[in-house]
Amino acid sequence: MSSTSAAREMQQENLQEQRFRQFLDGHLAQEMLRFTTAGSVDDGKSTLIGRLLHDTRSIYEDQLASIRASRVNRSGGAVDLSLLTDGLKAEREQGITIDVAYRYFSTARRKFILADTPGHEQYTRNMATGASTADVAIVLIDARAFQRAGELLPQSRRHTYIASLLRIPHVVAAINKMDLVEYRADIFAEISAEFSELAMRLGIGSTAVIPVSALAGDNVVERSQRMEWYNGPTLLEYLETAPLALRTAADEPFRFPVQLVVRPNAEFRGFAGRVERGEVRPGMSVRALPSGRVTRVKKIVTHDGELPAASFPLSVTLELEDEIDLSRGEMLVGDAQATPQASTCFRAMVVWMHEQPMIAGQTYLIKHTTRTIRASVRKIRYRVDIQSFEHSPSAQLQMNDIAEVEFSASLPLFFDAYADNREMGALILIDPVTNATLGAAMILDSLEDGEDAIQENSQDDSAAATSLRGQEPVALVWLRGLAGEAVELRDRILQAGRPAVMVDDRLIPDGSLPAAFRALQLAKVTAISARPEINAAIVDQLREMAAGSFYTTTDAAAVLATIPTGQEEAR
Repeated sequence: MSSTSAAREMQQENLQEQRFRQFLDGHLAQEMLRFTTAGSVDDGKSTLIGRLLHDTRSIYEDQLASIRASRVNRSGGAVDLSLLTDGLKAEREQGITIDVAYRYFSTARRKFILADTPGHEQYTRNMATGASTADVAIVLIDARAFQRAGELLPQSRRHTYIASLLRIPHVVAAINKMDLVEYRADIFAEISAEFSELAMRLGIGSTAVIPVSALAGDNVVERSQRMEWYNGPTLLEYLETAPLALRTAADEPFRFPVQLVVRPNAEFRGFAGRVERGEVRPGMSVRALPSGRVTRVKKIVTHDGELPAASFPLSVTLELEDEIDLSRGEMLVGDAQATPQASTCFRAMVVWMHEQPMIAGQTYLIKHTTRTIRASVRKIRYRVDIQSFEHSPSAQLQMNDIAEVEFSASLPLFFDAYADNREMGALILIDPVTNATLGAAMILDSLEDGEDAIQENSQDDSAAATSLRGQEPVALVWLRGLAGEAVELRDRILQAGRPAVMVDDRLIPDGSLPAAFRALQLAKVTAISARPEINAAIVDQLREMAAGSFYTTTDAAAVLATIPTGQEEAR
């Protein structure tokens, strides 16, 4: 081979490599849109997704061959496209979607992650799970079923409500099975009007209504020639052009829940976790919660080396300039930025997901970011009627119920309202015995401890109750072995409008008491313990932390329920 030919081949190889790298760079630079499908049973969700994948050429030949050879075919055609997402045997046999099916595909304009979620009421919890991170929710509405019922089906209303509850930025009503109603414009107009009214009532800002036939392929990827009266985008066109809510990380307050303390050797100590909000840079001043210690970020470390900045949702390890005490569940925030709310009591919208009902007074585990603590249900404020969206009183929640609930936690949570930030406002409820996930919650706001007791006493002395509500004790009470007296004291303090909690939960060992008390100090909450024994060194540490507000007898501690903050005297 001549040198000229070798040079030419090498040039071609370099050109191919350059083109390939350009392709990869272009693919990686594409926007990512997450969307979910939801609707009633037999609305055709899986068929719609199968059509979307098929017509965008996002299916491998062996996948097509597999579903062609399947004994299950409910479409009547050569290929049942719903089988592309209904992969479970039970799903194919029953013709319903049971679990969330995730698929990934891309076009020349965007990359997509889609979640095909169940439509049956029994699996509403799966729909809420699949929709929790979506940018767009596609609610399928069966045009023929609407024509028969004369209104939207309850599950379509339920899923639209959950989409609004989860604050999904864009909600699309895909009016499916238009082929079964002869592509009639009047039926589409009726459905569009009712859905638009529902979306307006729920406060959904960005909506669209698109007539489609998933089985025939009308307006899914290719524009339909049988609905010339429709001038809007196809479903794919909408997904490719829907504006993404881009967050300017530098303008948002920094949030970094600590997941793990990394200490590979004596020379390095870092804190691993995910940036849940905002942006961090080396040299940035940060505050540790709950201690309140301020330091600066020395380095942002990853497996691939150091970074000049990190923002949501990047997982990194932060090395700090000072040796401060931080552990899993605690948090780093921007020192000069707005801090998260810190409270043991809060109210949240709950989607209950378990057969066992939620009962007022019951205690559960809650997982919020990297912190897992106990929390009790103080009150179920109301349950939402999905059909009318009216609020009704309820003493318990059944599976798939949606309600506003008040919680009281054993330790303060550091959170932002879900309306401000999904990641910092979401939590899950866990059974402390079986570890089963019981429900999902979206935090609305914090509550002041003892709020209900204050309101109950307001008729007798509303002015006194108002003044007590603003008090912020930072005391520690240890009534050795006197469990009954400790509970009675806590109740008295709460009735006086003062925040107080017991710290005798078995999940809080003696060695964790200083950290627990430190968190309660930040939230201005009195800590009460009736443990029979505490290590003497820990007692000394707690006494020092309490700085004169350490009580060991009921008579001395009773003063906490009667005098303002700042007047407590160590006894």
